[in-house]
Amino acid sequence: MRIILADSNDLVRVGLRTILGSEKNIEIVGEAKNNKDLKQQLISFGADLILIDYTSPGFDIDIIHTVLSLNNSVRFIAITPEQSAQTLVDALRSGVMSYVKKDCDIGEIINAVKETGIGNKFFCGQILETIQRASIDVNDIDFESFSCEPVILSERELGIVVLIAEGLTNSQIAEQLFLSTHTINTHRKNIMAKLGVKNTAGIVMYAVKTSLVSPNKFLFASDLGNS
Repeated sequence: MRIILADSNDLVRVGLRTILGSEKNIEIVGEAKNNKDLKQQLISFGADLILIDYTSPGFDIDIIHTVLSLNNSVRFIAITPEQSAQTLVDALRSGVMSYVKKDCDIGEIINAVKETGIGNKFFCGQILETIQRASIDVNDIDFESFSCEPVILSERELGIVVLIAEGLTNSQIAEQLFLSTHTINTHRKNIMAKLGVKNTAGIVMYAVKTSLVSPNKFLFASDLGNS
């Protein structure tokens, strides 16, 4: 099993290499510090499985879609800090096959790699608890209909979603983020395209649904939009 480790943290990659390096039939063929590294290493060395923290600096969830468009046989295991249930589900819909937390037992991480390597989904106990607390059944998630398109916004886009939901105009957001109004408008269009919504209300509803803002802020933003 040929594996690429994708994490911006050197210590994390060293730890994963140490954990997996002694396992039979596992070969670490590359280590990536960012999206660009990952694409280059996949093209250069190939891989059966990628162990990734898509939340670490230099990465985002869209890289999963990009990699799968290059090689749809690659399997992804996400290994991240704690995330919300919605974020976990969106990651799974994007193409992540298995999911473990960074503070999982070594045995769970090894099991995740082995099970995913033979085509099985694997979720550590903590991930399952997070999803189940949100009354989501992993078996009911429609993975196939979401596997070809990115459904997670970048960190910058999420920040802009929050500001939109709080009622800020493009000009106000641009001023706060030290960007041009044109750039913010482009971000807004990209956000709507990714979310499949046609207006600001759709963005705000996404922000509320994913707990980026509270319902009270949603109501406040709606009032501003109607005034």
